[in-house]
Amino acid sequence: MKNNFSQYRPFFTFLSKFLLFYVVFTIVYKIYLNQYDVDKNEVDSFTEAVANQTEKLMGVFVENTSSFRHEFEPSIKIFYNDKYVARVIEGCNAISVMILYAAFIFAFSTRWKKTFLYTLIGIIIIHFFNIIRIVLLCFSLYYCKEYAIFLHGTIFPLFIYGVVFLLWILWVTKFSGYAKRNS
Repeated sequence: MKNNFSQYRPFFTFLSKFLLFYVVFTIVYKIYLNQYDVDKNEVDSFTEAVANQTEKLMGVFVENTSSFRHEFEPSIKIFYNDKYVARVIEGCNAISVMILYAAFIFAFSTRWKKTFLYTLIGIIIIHFFNIIRIVLLCFSLYYCKEYAIFLHGTIFPLFIYGVVFLLWILWVTKFSGYAKRNS
C-alpha cells in the first residue's frame, strides 16, 4: 500500500493542490458576488466592466453601440444599431474560467514567482479574449440570429476554453519546469 501511494504521489499532489485552490477561490468569488442584491437587479462591478469594455471594443469597429443596465434582471444589455443583441450576465465575465485556469497552473507550480506571473498574464489574456468573444458573439447575433443557440452554446465556449487549453499546454511544456523534471 505504501509503495502504491508513493507511485501515485505526483497525481495526488496535483489533485490536492488543484482542489484546494479551486475551492478556496470559488468560495472567495461567491463571497464577492453575495455583496450584490440580485433581487434588486444589481450587477457586480466586474461584469459591468466586461459589458462596458465590450461596448467600447465594438465601438472601435462600428458606430451606434451602447449598453444599459437591464430593468428586470441583473445584467447589462448590449445594443448595436439600436437593436438589443445580447445581455452580459455574471457568467459572461469569465471569472469562473479564470479560477479554473489558475487552479491548474497552481497545481503544476514549482516556483512561486514564475507561477504568479504566468497566472496573472494568463488571466489578462483570458480577459482580453473573453471581451473579443463577447464582441464577436454580439455581431454574430445581430447578423445571424438564427444560429444564436449554436453560437452561444458551442462555438464561443470552445473559443474561450481553447484559449485556456493553449495556455495550460504552454505552461506545462515550457514554463512550469514539470516536463523537464520528468523527462
